[in-house]
Amino acid sequence: MVETIFDKIIAGDLPADKVYEDENVLAFRDINPQAPIHILVVPKKKVKDFIEIQHNDTTQTGIFFNAVSKVASVMGLEESGYRIVLNCGKNGQQTVEYLHAHILGERKMNWPPG
Repeated sequence: MVETIFDKIIAGDLPADKVYEDENVLAFRDINPQAPIHILVVPKKKVKDFIEIQHNDTTQTGIFFNAVSKVASVMGLEESGYRIVLNCGKNGQQTVEYLHAHILGERKMNWPPG
């Protein structure tokens, strides 16, 4: 797989405004926020995209989604609510070939999205 900006952030080669980290995931503020709170959560074990997740270990998938929920709580979003976005592929506007979840909060979201 191609090395991405997320690989470099996880390796410590690029800086990030980290909000949460454990042995499985890293969460940091998006440099181009689309909401007052915009956090990216990436698994440390690389997965290219959401399509690839079906071939991933289900335990690792569960750990990833559990961490997304935990990060939303750490950011204090439980009461007001938030949106989680997973972009997949060209039409889904995935710009980095590395599975990542966007947590967007502290503003009212519109429906339908996009």
